[in-house]
Amino acid sequence: MNVNTLPTGRRALVSEFAEDPVKAVNEHIALEDQAVPDTSSLQAQDIIVQVKSAAVGWVDLLMTSGLYQHTPPPPYSPGLEYSGIVVWVGADVDSKQVAVGDRVLVDGFQAGPRSAGNYQQYGGFASYAVAPARASHKIPADFGFAEACNLLGSYETAYHCLVTRGQLKAGETVLIHGASGATGMAAVHIAKLLGATVIATGRSDAKLKVVQEQGADHIINCKDPNHPKGVTRFRDEVKALTDGKGVDVVYDGVGGAISLESMRCVKFNARFLVVGWAATPFVAKGEKGESNANMLPTNLIMMKSLQVLGCPTVISTQFDPSSRAPRFNQIMQWVSEGKIKPFISHQFSLDQVREALLAKWNGDVIGGCAINLPEL
Repeated sequence: MNVNTLPTGRRALVSEFAEDPVKAVNEHIALEDQAVPDTSSLQAQDIIVQVKSAAVGWVDLLMTSGLYQHTPPPPYSPGLEYSGIVVWVGADVDSKQVAVGDRVLVDGFQAGPRSAGNYQQYGGFASYAVAPARASHKIPADFGFAEACNLLGSYETAYHCLVTRGQLKAGETVLIHGASGATGMAAVHIAKLLGATVIATGRSDAKLKVVQEQGADHIINCKDPNHPKGVTRFRDEVKALTDGKGVDVVYDGVGGAISLESMRCVKFNARFLVVGWAATPFVAKGEKGESNANMLPTNLIMMKSLQVLGCPTVISTQFDPSSRAPRFNQIMQWVSEGKIKPFISHQFSLDQVREALLAKWNGDVIGGCAINLPEL
C-alpha cells in the first residue's frame, strides 16, 4: 500500500482545557481535516493505523478539563484506545509482528493520549494514528473493531482490581458498583470466570437487566431519589443475599454515598477496592492547599478489620511494569477461548463526537461505547 495515495481524513481536536468536561465537549472540541502523517518524520519502529473504531471512555472526558493524572497538552485528539488497519510500517518493523493490512488494536498504555512521549497527540478520534509497532496486537477473528478497542482498558482495570489487588477467589462473593459501566461490566465478566458470586448494583432497572444477562447473579437498584444522598439502604438486600454474612470483596468505582453504605455490607476482614470516584468527578478541582478529598469512615474500617485497597491500574503498572504481563496474557487467553467479549451498547460516527462523549457523561452507555470512523 502506497501511503502517499491515501486520502485526507478527519479528526477531532481538543483545542484547550475547560473548567469541566461538558464545557469542553460543547466549546473546545472541533472536527478538522487530517492529512496522512508524514512518514519522513516517523521512527523506523512506527506504524500508521487507519482507525476504524475508538472507545469512548470516562478518562477521555476527564482529560478534557485536566482532571486526569496523565493529560496531554492541547491540541490533541481524544481516544485512548482504538483499532483499525495498518497502512504503513517503518523499516525496522518485523513483518511477523505486524504488517500492512493487519487488523490491530492499539495498546493505550504505549500510544495515544495516556501514553508518554511522541504518541500523545495521536488519539483514536481520527482517521489516522501513529503508534510504535510494539503497541499493536492483532484482533481476534471473531471481534469487530468496536469490541477490540473496548477490550484492554476495561478488562485490565477489572483484572488488576479483582485479582492483583483484591485476590478474589472462587466461592467468594463480590459486590460490584457501577456494574453497567465499561470497567464494571468487565468486572462482572472476570468475577464470574474466577468462580465468584456477583452482586451488581446500579441506578437503572433497564441497565441492570442487561448486567444480569451478562452474568451477574444478583442485581440491586441502589437509587433512592427521596434519600438526601440518593442511595438506598442496600445493606439489607446484600445481607439477605448472603445469609447475613456480607460480601468478601467490594469493587467500588462510584464512591460518594455508595462507599459508606458498602462498608456496612461486608464480612470481617473483607477487601474494599477503590477503583474510581465517578459520583464525585470534580474531587481533584480544589485550589492548592484546599481539602477537597473523598473521605472514608475510619470507625467502620477499624471495626470491620476492613482492608481498603487503592487500585490505580496505570500508575501501578508504571511502578512495576512486570505486573502487566500476567494479566495481559490471561485476558488474551480468555479472549482466544471465547470466554470474554466486551458488550457495546452505543456506537456513533465521528461527526457525532459530541453526542458520543455526552452519552458517556450522562450515563446512557451500558458497557462499552465506540466512535466509528468513516470509510475513506
